Amino acid sequence: MSSSSSLSLDGLELNQVFFKSIANSNPPSQTNHHTKISVIGVGNVGMAIAQTILTQDLVDELALVDANSDKLRGEMLDLQHAAAFLPRTKIVASADYTVTAGSDLCIVTAGARQNPGESRLNLLQRNLAMYKSIVPELVKYSPECILLIVSNPVDLLTYVAWKLSGFPVNRVIGSGTNLDSSRFRFLIADHLDVNAQDVQAYIVGEHGDSSVALWSSISVGGIPVLSFLENQQIAFEKDTLEKIHKQVVQSAYEVINLKGYTSWAIGYSVANLAFSIIRDQRRIHPVSILAKGFYGIDGGDVFLSLPAQLGRNGVLGVTNVHLTDEEIQQLRNSAETILEVQNQLGI
Repeated sequence: MSSSSSLSLDGLELNQVFFKSIANSNPPSQTNHHTKISVIGVGNVGMAIAQTILTQDLVDELALVDANSDKLRGEMLDLQHAAAFLPRTKIVASADYTVTAGSDLCIVTAGARQNPGESRLNLLQRNLAMYKSIVPELVKYSPECILLIVSNPVDLLTYVAWKLSGFPVNRVIGSGTNLDSSRFRFLIADHLDVNAQDVQAYIVGEHGDSSVALWSSISVGGIPVLSFLENQQIAFEKDTLEKIHKQVVQSAYEVINLKGYTSWAIGYSVANLAFSIIRDQRRIHPVSILAKGFYGIDGGDVFLSLPAQLGRNGVLGVTNVHLTDEEIQQLRNSAETILEVQNQLGI
């Protein structure tokens, strides 16, 4: 499905009547790259991502895929009806993955919801079964694409997507702690009454309870915060820092308890990652990547978040951020937490 209607007069397309061709003109140039993003899953998260991408004038074509054909068509039409208020983008939708053909970036938000009392491992096994039907189809129709995984548990499912795709590691990325870091920057900015964009701060490791706040590398306006406080002999309590980190971890749970789901923040976060990748911005984002070999993590092929440079080829490199011994140990513990579950997957 690509449009709500087809306008023609006796088999003649209306645009051929409305416009006259310029004599001796050449056909459209084939050198201009047609940029395309596909979003798999049109739930609250998927649609927040799609809507945010559309407002950024980022792509020529946006493809939506979901198993629920009625909701899928409804979401497509709803977006198409906003065409007069948005940059021109072709919007298509189908339950068939052929619609994703030629995508530069495939964003996967589809995932099973956790049932009351269900174990994390059982939920993961159901998501694994779902990914076995999704990832090979994306690879089939867009063999050169970059995979961006958003479904939770994101670190484990990014590993699953990497194994199922056969892609090089630079082309499989998880949204990871990009949003956690945004929440972290907001809370620090709120405490200091400054703009969050002037705060550089990272949450790394698992997108979850074992995440690690890199307090040692926080800076505001280029000023390292902890070093500044120590140089000014200003006392600060470590408990205060831990409370801020705990707020970050609890933020998603609070939003879910209040409104039932998270959508807008993750929508902006993932669209921000898409912008860096498609526009080759080479910006630094804490995203889930293959972490083996970094900071002494060597127990297995584990994906967790580290500050990485993103561009048109996916992950271009990992930022050599200085971590304290305590932060390195916390990061290794986070890796072990993920690996413990991952080893039970059998993939």
